[in-house]
Amino acid sequence: MSFYLASASPRRQELLRQIAVKFSILKVDVDETVLSQETAEQYVLRVALAKAQAGLRELGDAPHAVVLGGDTAVVHQGRIFGKPMDREHALEMLTVLSGSIHEVYSAISVVSSLRQITRLVKTEVLFHHLEQKQLEAYWNTGEPQGKAGAYAIQGLGSVFVAKIQGSYSGVVGLPLSETAQLLREFDVPVWDLSGRC
Repeated sequence: MSFYLASASPRRQELLRQIAVKFSILKVDVDETVLSQETAEQYVLRVALAKAQAGLRELGDAPHAVVLGGDTAVVHQGRIFGKPMDREHALEMLTVLSGSIHEVYSAISVVSSLRQITRLVKTEVLFHHLEQKQLEAYWNTGEPQGKAGAYAIQGLGSVFVAKIQGSYSGVVGLPLSETAQLLREFDVPVWDLSGRC
Protein backbone atom coordinates (compact mmCIF):
# COMPACT_ATOMS: atom_id res chain seq x y z
CA MET A 1 0.00 0.00 0.00
CA SER A 2 1.25 3.49 -0.91
CA PHE A 3 -0.10 6.65 0.72
CA TYR A 4 -0.24 10.04 -1.01
CA LEU A 5 -1.11 13.59 0.03
CA ALA A 6 -2.90 15.47 -2.76
CA SER A 7 -1.67 18.87 -1.64
CA ALA A 8 1.35 21.13 -2.00
CA SER A 9 0.55 22.78 1.36
CA PRO A 10 3.65 22.79 3.58
CA ARG A 11 1.37 23.00 6.62
CA ARG A 12 -0.48 19.78 5.79
CA GLN A 13 2.81 18.04 5.04
CA GLU A 14 4.25 19.09 8.40
CA LEU A 15 1.11 18.00 10.25
CA LEU A 16 1.26 14.52 8.71
CA ARG A 17 4.93 14.23 9.64
CA GLN A 18 3.99 15.21 13.19
CA ILE A 19 2.02 11.96 13.55
CA ALA A 20 4.73 9.89 11.82
CA VAL A 21 2.83 9.26 8.59
CA LYS A 22 4.96 8.35 5.58
CA PHE A 23 3.63 9.82 2.33
CA SER A 24 4.41 11.03 -1.15
CA ILE A 25 3.12 14.32 -2.52
CA LEU A 26 0.80 14.71 -5.49
CA LYS A 27 0.23 18.16 -6.95
CA VAL A 28 -3.33 18.41 -8.23
CA ASP A 29 -5.22 21.15 -10.00
CA VAL A 30 -8.78 21.54 -8.68
CA ASP A 31 -11.19 24.43 -9.23
CA GLU A 32 -11.79 25.91 -5.77
CA THR A 33 -14.48 28.39 -6.81
CA VAL A 34 -17.42 28.50 -4.40
CA LEU A 35 -20.59 27.41 -6.20
CA SER A 36 -23.81 29.40 -6.10
CA GLN A 37 -25.93 28.57 -3.02
CA GLU A 38 -23.15 26.35 -1.63
CA THR A 39 -22.68 26.41 2.15
CA ALA A 40 -19.23 26.47 3.73
CA GLU A 41 -19.65 22.86 4.85
CA GLN A 42 -20.64 21.72 1.37
CA TYR A 43 -17.78 23.69 -0.15
CA VAL A 44 -14.93 22.23 1.91
CA LEU A 45 -16.34 18.70 1.67
CA ARG A 46 -16.61 18.96 -2.12
CA VAL A 47 -13.14 20.43 -2.61
CA ALA A 48 -11.41 17.95 -0.27
CA LEU A 49 -13.01 15.03 -2.10
CA ALA A 50 -12.20 16.54 -5.51
CA LYS A 51 -8.52 16.87 -4.53
CA ALA A 52 -8.33 13.27 -3.32
CA GLN A 53 -10.07 11.95 -6.43
CA ALA A 54 -7.84 14.04 -8.72
CA GLY A 55 -4.80 12.60 -6.95
CA LEU A 56 -6.03 9.05 -7.45
CA ARG A 57 -6.67 9.74 -11.15
CA GLU A 58 -3.15 11.17 -11.43
CA LEU A 59 -1.74 7.82 -10.29
CA GLY A 60 -3.59 5.91 -13.01
CA ASP A 61 -3.70 2.17 -12.41
CA ALA A 62 -2.67 1.97 -8.74
CA PRO A 63 -4.99 -0.50 -6.98
CA HIS A 64 -3.13 -0.29 -3.65
CA ALA A 65 -2.85 3.50 -3.48
CA VAL A 66 -4.56 5.61 -0.82
CA VAL A 67 -4.87 9.38 -1.34
CA LEU A 68 -5.77 12.12 1.13
CA GLY A 69 -7.23 15.46 0.09
CA GLY A 70 -8.03 18.31 2.46
CA ASP A 71 -9.57 21.74 2.43
CA THR A 72 -10.00 24.46 5.04
CA ALA A 73 -12.21 27.55 5.05
CA VAL A 74 -12.48 30.46 7.45
CA VAL A 75 -16.13 31.46 7.79
CA HIS A 76 -17.72 34.51 9.45
CA GLN A 77 -21.52 34.66 9.65
CA GLY A 78 -21.84 32.34 6.66
CA ARG A 79 -19.32 34.23 4.52
CA ILE A 80 -16.30 32.25 3.35
CA PHE A 81 -13.03 34.13 3.74
CA GLY A 82 -10.50 32.84 1.24
CA LYS A 83 -6.93 33.98 0.69
CA PRO A 84 -6.51 37.77 0.50
CA MET A 85 -6.15 39.25 -2.97
CA ASP A 86 -4.17 42.25 -1.68
CA ARG A 87 -3.44 44.40 1.38
CA GLU A 88 -6.87 46.06 1.45
CA HIS A 89 -8.66 42.73 1.20
CA ALA A 90 -6.58 41.25 4.04
CA LEU A 91 -7.18 44.25 6.30
CA GLU A 92 -10.91 44.11 5.56
CA MET A 93 -11.11 40.44 6.57
CA LEU A 94 -9.06 40.91 9.73
CA THR A 95 -11.18 43.93 10.71
CA VAL A 96 -14.33 41.82 10.41
CA LEU A 97 -12.76 38.99 12.47
CA SER A 98 -11.58 41.41 15.18
CA GLY A 99 -13.45 40.97 18.46
CA SER A 100 -15.75 38.28 17.10
CA ILE A 101 -16.14 34.52 16.76
CA HIS A 102 -15.59 32.83 13.42
CA GLU A 103 -15.61 29.21 12.35
CA VAL A 104 -12.95 27.20 10.60
CA TYR A 105 -14.21 24.23 8.60
CA SER A 106 -11.68 21.53 7.76
CA ALA A 107 -12.64 18.63 5.52
CA ILE A 108 -10.52 15.54 4.99
CA SER A 109 -11.19 12.98 2.29
CA VAL A 110 -9.40 9.66 1.91
CA VAL A 111 -9.94 7.59 -1.22
CA SER A 112 -8.74 4.34 -2.75
CA SER A 113 -9.84 2.32 -5.73
CA LEU A 114 -12.37 0.56 -3.48
CA ARG A 115 -13.89 3.30 -1.33
CA GLN A 116 -13.90 6.91 -0.20
CA ILE A 117 -14.63 8.53 3.16
CA THR A 118 -14.92 12.26 3.85
CA ARG A 119 -15.20 13.93 7.24
CA LEU A 120 -15.80 17.49 8.41
CA VAL A 121 -14.42 19.20 11.52
CA LYS A 122 -15.68 22.57 12.75
CA THR A 123 -13.68 24.79 15.11
CA GLU A 124 -14.73 28.10 16.66
CA VAL A 125 -12.11 30.82 17.05
CA LEU A 126 -12.52 34.04 19.05
CA PHE A 127 -10.30 36.99 18.16
CA HIS A 128 -9.29 39.78 20.54
CA HIS A 129 -10.30 43.30 19.57
CA LEU A 130 -7.52 44.44 17.23
CA GLU A 131 -6.34 47.94 16.45
CA GLN A 132 -5.80 49.09 12.88
CA LYS A 133 -2.08 49.60 13.48
CA GLN A 134 -1.79 45.96 14.63
CA LEU A 135 -3.46 44.75 11.45
CA GLU A 136 -1.25 46.91 9.26
CA ALA A 137 1.89 45.73 11.08
CA TYR A 138 0.73 42.13 10.65
CA TRP A 139 0.24 42.61 6.91
CA ASN A 140 3.75 44.02 6.66
CA THR A 141 5.19 40.77 8.06
CA GLY A 142 4.02 38.98 4.90
CA GLU A 143 2.34 36.21 6.87
CA PRO A 144 -1.30 36.92 5.85
CA GLN A 145 -0.52 36.38 2.16
CA GLY A 146 -1.74 33.02 0.93
CA LYS A 147 -3.62 32.27 4.16
CA ALA A 148 -7.37 31.70 4.39
CA GLY A 149 -8.86 34.47 6.48
CA ALA A 150 -5.56 36.37 6.15
CA TYR A 151 -4.01 34.87 9.30
CA ALA A 152 -1.95 31.90 10.49
CA ILE A 153 -2.83 30.56 13.94
CA GLN A 154 0.48 28.68 14.02
CA GLY A 155 2.46 31.86 13.36
CA LEU A 156 2.46 35.50 14.37
CA GLY A 157 -1.35 35.54 14.02
CA SER A 158 -1.56 33.39 17.16
CA VAL A 159 -1.50 36.55 19.30
CA PHE A 160 -4.90 37.54 17.87
CA VAL A 161 -6.60 34.42 19.24
CA ALA A 162 -8.36 34.79 22.59
CA LYS A 163 -10.02 31.38 22.60
CA ILE A 164 -10.42 28.28 20.48
CA GLN A 165 -13.02 25.55 20.74
CA GLY A 166 -12.33 22.52 18.60
CA SER A 167 -9.30 21.32 16.65
CA TYR A 168 -6.19 23.52 16.69
CA SER A 169 -4.57 21.45 13.92
CA GLY A 170 -7.81 21.75 11.95
CA VAL A 171 -7.36 25.53 11.93
CA VAL A 172 -3.77 25.06 10.76
CA GLY A 173 -5.03 22.91 7.88
CA LEU A 174 -5.52 19.26 8.89
CA PRO A 175 -7.42 17.99 11.98
CA LEU A 176 -4.97 15.36 13.20
CA SER A 177 -7.14 13.27 15.51
CA GLU A 178 -9.81 12.78 12.84
CA THR A 179 -7.18 12.28 10.12
CA ALA A 180 -5.46 9.56 12.16
CA GLN A 181 -8.76 7.75 12.70
CA LEU A 182 -9.56 7.92 9.01
CA LEU A 183 -6.13 6.70 7.93
CA ARG A 184 -6.37 3.70 10.26
CA GLU A 185 -9.59 2.72 8.48
CA PHE A 186 -7.50 2.49 5.30
CA ASP A 187 -4.65 0.63 7.09
CA VAL A 188 -2.27 3.57 6.69
CA PRO A 189 0.29 3.41 9.57
CA VAL A 190 -0.06 6.25 12.07
CA TRP A 191 1.64 6.87 15.39
CA ASP A 192 -0.52 5.77 18.33
CA LEU A 193 -0.28 5.56 22.12
CA SER A 194 0.84 1.93 22.06
CA GLY A 195 4.17 3.21 20.73
CA ARG A 196 3.69 1.61 17.33
CA CYS A 197 3.84 3.24 13.93
